[in-house]
Amino acid sequence: MGATEMSFEGNVTRSTRGGGLVVVANRLPVRWDDDSGQWVTSPGGLVSALSPVLQSRRGVWVGWPGVAGGSPDAFEVDGISQVPVPLTESEIDLFYEGFCNGTVWPLYHDAIRPVELHRHWWRPYVEVNRRFAEVVAATAEPSDSIWVQDYQLQLVPGMLRSMGLSNRIGFFLHIPFPPVEIFGRLPWREEILEGLLGADVVGFQTHRSLVNFGRCARSFTAATGPAETLSFGTRTITTETVPISIDSAKYVEEASAAVARAAATELRSELGNPESIILGVDRLDYTKGIDQRLRAFETLLADRPDLRGRVVMIQVAVPSRQNVGEYQVIREEIERIVGRINGAYGGSGWVPVHYYYRSLERTELIAHYLAADVMLVTPLRDGMNLVAKEYVAARTDDTGTLVLSEFAGAAEELKGATIVNPYDVDELADVLGASIDADASEQRSAMRMLRRRVERWDVHRWASHCLESIEGVGDAVL
Repeated sequence: MGATEMSFEGNVTRSTRGGGLVVVANRLPVRWDDDSGQWVTSPGGLVSALSPVLQSRRGVWVGWPGVAGGSPDAFEVDGISQVPVPLTESEIDLFYEGFCNGTVWPLYHDAIRPVELHRHWWRPYVEVNRRFAEVVAATAEPSDSIWVQDYQLQLVPGMLRSMGLSNRIGFFLHIPFPPVEIFGRLPWREEILEGLLGADVVGFQTHRSLVNFGRCARSFTAATGPAETLSFGTRTITTETVPISIDSAKYVEEASAAVARAAATELRSELGNPESIILGVDRLDYTKGIDQRLRAFETLLADRPDLRGRVVMIQVAVPSRQNVGEYQVIREEIERIVGRINGAYGGSGWVPVHYYYRSLERTELIAHYLAADVMLVTPLRDGMNLVAKEYVAARTDDTGTLVLSEFAGAAEELKGATIVNPYDVDELADVLGASIDADASEQRSAMRMLRRRVERWDVHRWASHCLESIEGVGDAVL
C-alpha cells in the first residue's frame, strides 16, 4: 500500500474518558535511535512542556516521523501516543522545502528575501494539510481539545471544521505574521486565513503579529470585528499574544552546576582570558543578521583601536538547510567576513573572531552563555528567539549584557535588554562598545529585571495558559 493510501482508522486504542488532548505538529516529538533500536523522545522546550500534560490526559501527538515513505502504526513513547503521518520524498521537497521554506518562511519574515510563489508547491501544501486533518479527525474523540502548531499546518483548523468536527481547536504560530501589505502578495491568502479562522483560539508571539493577522482577516475574508475577537460566520475567534518561553528553572540549575562554571572558565582560558567576550549563537539563516553583526564588530575594531587584543567575538552558526543553494552562499559570505576581520586585525596570539559552523551540546552552550559578557541576538526578523531567554536564565550572578534586535519577538518582553536596529551597522558597533564599557551596577540592575521576567513566564506557564484558553477555562494574566 502506498504512503498516500495508508489508512489511519483504528490506529490508536484509547479510553472513552473525556478531556483528552491532541497536539498536531509537523514533526513527532520522537526520533529513531539506531543504537538502541527504538524511538526516543527528542529534546526541546515544547516537548518538555507538553509531555506531562499529554501523559496525564492520555494525550496524542500527531506528526511526521521524520522519514520518507510509509509510516508505522501508532505507537507509544514515554506514555504519549504517537500517531505518524506519512510524507513521500516528493511531498517533502514540494510541501516542506518548497512552500513552507520557499514561500511562507520568507514571506512571514517581512520578505527580507524574495518570496517564491509556485502553484506546484501550493497543491502539495493543501494535500499534506488535508492528510494531517484526516488523521486528526480519525484520532480525536469528541471531547478532546486539538492544538495545532505552526506555519506548516495553517489549513488544518479550517479543514477540521469542514469535516464536521466541533472540538475546541487552538492554533499557535511560532514565527511572525506579516503586515497586510506583505501577506497580500500571497495568491492563496484567503485559503490560509480561512484555515486559521477554523480555530477557536489563535496564539501569536507578539502583539504586532496579532494586529497584522486581524487586519489581514478583515481585508481578505468575511471576518469582522476587533483583532482580539474576530467574527467569522457563526463563530468567534479569540486571538492572543502568548510569547513562548523556555524551561528557565532547568537552565538555572545547569548554569549553577560546578561543571558548567568550570567549562566556562576553561573556555575563557582557551581564548587567552580576554577582558570581554561577545557571543552570537544562531541557526545559519538569512533572517538572523549574522553578516551585519560581524560587520558591526569589524567597525568597532576599526573605530576603537584600544579594544584590539582585549575583546574577542565567538559566533556559532548551527548548520541549516545545507542542500539549499542560498544557504551555502550565506555560509560562504560569513566565512569571508570572518577571514577578512581576522586577517586585518589578528596577530600576536589574538584572534578577533572565533567562528564555529556546528551545533553545541547543551553543556557546551551553557558554558558559552556563562563565559560571554555581551550576548548579541540581532535577527533581521524573528518570531521570538529563545537564545535571548536562555542567556538571561543562565546569568545567575546577574552579570552580562543582552543586545537584542527590535525585530525579535523577544524585544516586546525583555525590556531590560539593549534594543538595537540590526540594519544599522554603525549603531550596533556603538552599542557593542558601550556594552563593553558599561557600569557593572547598571548591568546587574538590567539583568535582574530580565531574569525576573524569564523565570516568571516559563514554558510550562506558557503551555498552561494556551491550553486554558483553548479549553475556555482559567484567566491567566501575562
